[in-house]
Amino acid sequence: MAGHNKGEMTFLQHLEELRWHFIRSFAAILIAAIVAFIFKDIVFDKIIFGPRTPDFLTNRMLCKLGKIINSQRLCINTDANQLQNIHMTGQFLSHIKISIIAGIIVVFPYIFYEFWRFVNPALYENERKISRGAVFYSSLLFLLGVLFGYYIISPLSVNFLENYKVSEKVVNEINLMSYISIVATIVLASGILFELPVVIYFLSKIGIVTPEFLKKYRKHSIVVILALSAIITPPDVFSQILVSFPLIALYEISISISRRIYRKQEQENLAG
Repeated sequence: MAGHNKGEMTFLQHLEELRWHFIRSFAAILIAAIVAFIFKDIVFDKIIFGPRTPDFLTNRMLCKLGKIINSQRLCINTDANQLQNIHMTGQFLSHIKISIIAGIIVVFPYIFYEFWRFVNPALYENERKISRGAVFYSSLLFLLGVLFGYYIISPLSVNFLENYKVSEKVVNEINLMSYISIVATIVLASGILFELPVVIYFLSKIGIVTPEFLKKYRKHSIVVILALSAIITPPDVFSQILVSFPLIALYEISISISRRIYRKQEQENLAG
């Protein structure tokens, strides 16, 4: 990409460079996906099916807490239903789908790094200094979101949805693809939602978002966060509140980030 310290590139040269960034990112995802495909026993038995087993970390901790406060309801996922596969290609397609998702999660820092390499030359020197560490912080937030979705939301959602019944006459026979879609969606959605401070940082840099705007619509944001929490969690109040707290905290952090950016820009304008 054309930078402020390099010669200008044509539009086609920009596209060519962007194409190679995409190719390298795709190659990284493919390699990680192949590794995940090979080690399917670990990926499925230990990771994917983990949240629905009694030995899962979150389930064990909640059960211990339940015994302390004398509440058996906190012992979740103690008797998971047998998963069903009703399509000839169901297990194979699930294997491929999870391998690709695992590849994206594992190489996310590299994908963002490739994006950053494309954008970085276009920044001024002072912008590069301010933006230093963007790859690290975006990767850290994504990882925290993934872990939050996997260890907190997934077991709660799986327990609620697998045991919810409209009538005792209806038996839950969970489809493999359905289960995988729920867990994968929760984990990826949580990772993306935790990128809020990074998004606010860049929107503040280009002047689309201001700290005053964020503070003005704080109440509206809480409503949106509650709605998002309702989408990615089972429809019970406890899970929605549990998901909402870190998202509200991230929104408050985003306000602080936006405020710091605008103060720095104001100081630079006064100095200039």
